[in-house]
Amino acid sequence: MDTPGGVRLTVPFVNLAAQHEALHEELEEALQRVVRTQQFILGPEVEALEQECAAYLRLPHAVAVSSGTDALLMALMALGIGPGDEVIVPTWTFFATAGVVARLAARPVFADVEPLGFGLRAEEVERRLTPRTRAVILVHLYGQIAPDSERIAELCQQRGIALIEDAAQAFGAQYRDGRGIGHFGMCACISFYPTKNLGAWGDAGMVVTRYDELARQLRLLRNHGMEQRYLHKLVGGNFRMDALHAAVLRVKLRHLPQWNARRRAHAQHYAELFRCYGLAQAPGTAEFAPSDHVLLPAELYAGQTEVPHVYHQYVVRVQHRDALRRYLTDCGIGTEVYYPIPLHRQPAFEGLAYREGDFPVAERLAAEVLALPIYPELTPEQQEAVVSCIAAFFRTLR
Repeated sequence: MDTPGGVRLTVPFVNLAAQHEALHEELEEALQRVVRTQQFILGPEVEALEQECAAYLRLPHAVAVSSGTDALLMALMALGIGPGDEVIVPTWTFFATAGVVARLAARPVFADVEPLGFGLRAEEVERRLTPRTRAVILVHLYGQIAPDSERIAELCQQRGIALIEDAAQAFGAQYRDGRGIGHFGMCACISFYPTKNLGAWGDAGMVVTRYDELARQLRLLRNHGMEQRYLHKLVGGNFRMDALHAAVLRVKLRHLPQWNARRRAHAQHYAELFRCYGLAQAPGTAEFAPSDHVLLPAELYAGQTEVPHVYHQYVVRVQHRDALRRYLTDCGIGTEVYYPIPLHRQPAFEGLAYREGDFPVAERLAAEVLALPIYPELTPEQQEAVVSCIAAFFRTLR
């Protein structure tokens, strides 16, 4: 988009350089601290991060690991999930949620999601339970606690089924009574991928839990099942976090509340702009009205908790999504689609015999969702450029 002065205003989808430039001195000092100790894997820096994250999330245990995917894999391993077991997962999520189930030779059982918070529906979980169901993986998508978390937790408890929270995108989000990730299931699995709200300088992750014995098992699993040097109590893996990542994350954790507040402010500004341009109603609408071109993300617990949504992604639903995305690319505006193909339609899972139409909400979302730029350093002018370009696209369709 061209600004009034004739200069083209580009809006990248992600801009980590701006974040890191502002933290240059803090990050440099943290990295040098690790270099001075020469302890590059686990060690005091990782232990300090675990303590700080546990305190932030109000949980007794945090186990730092090598990635969000490995966090999920370790959680299933700690619960003994294996061949013949079934694990219920949403079909609307990142591939790793189901991929880790298949890696253990267990069967992922897909379920549909609801159209506002994009989380598993309790009714869907209940009707897919079988005697072989050993666990449910509940995903808190895009930065918000899944709406049926409490009901699904109660259902799992009644049936003696383990509940794992995939909280890769929701670090710091809260439920209506102030509870956050890790307060519903046996554990919550976190990703510190660089583009997350709290991102490392490479792959890193964490498992947080209320349960002492589970935390002990996870610590064994991340280091080849080794309880003391060269004494292996069980078969684990190399799931350790590098100390350099921990040092970076400790710096960023101090800034996270401010960054999440900015993301929330940006989301509010987007909503105002979309309404001003006549493109959308208020957030929280699940179906397009005749005058709508855009459905805005819902804040399911707005007014009930301090941080109901941390907006890891600002995901709207739009008509003519693919044509709009091409138009925005031509305008210099970055976007992304999370996710273009539901898991039940992925070639890797074609042997599970699901068909198109089995999960109508997820299939509709796959055709409509579009993630717009939302990061702490985003400017009001950039947001104006995004929404005005979207408005211009829909004018071309008249």
